[in-house]
Amino acid sequence: MTGRELSATLPASQIFTMANTRSASKRARQTTKRALRNRSVLTRLRGMQKNVSAAGASPEAKDVRAMISAIDKAAKRGIIHKNAANRRKARLNKSLGASPASPS
Repeated sequence: MTGRELSATLPASQIFTMANTRSASKRARQTTKRALRNRSVLTRLRGMQKNVSAAGASPEAKDVRAMISAIDKAAKRGIIHKNAANRRKARLNKSLGASPASPS
């Protein structure tokens, strides 16, 4: 387990760094905080994706819109790459288009 993986698994209060300078220690603390925040966003995205895919071939339009919004926010903050976000959104829209048309 690398130092970064270890620091991502521990709370920020329990991080022990071997930094040689104060600035390196600060960067290690910041990295840990960001990793924990990013992990929670990715976990939320995975959960939303499971809910959408559990609907099978006919996901709800509101669920797909919520998922696309969450993907856009994650890409805007740099948590996922913008090309990965576009790919995920294209697949969601494709699944939404493949579903039978609901009466409006």
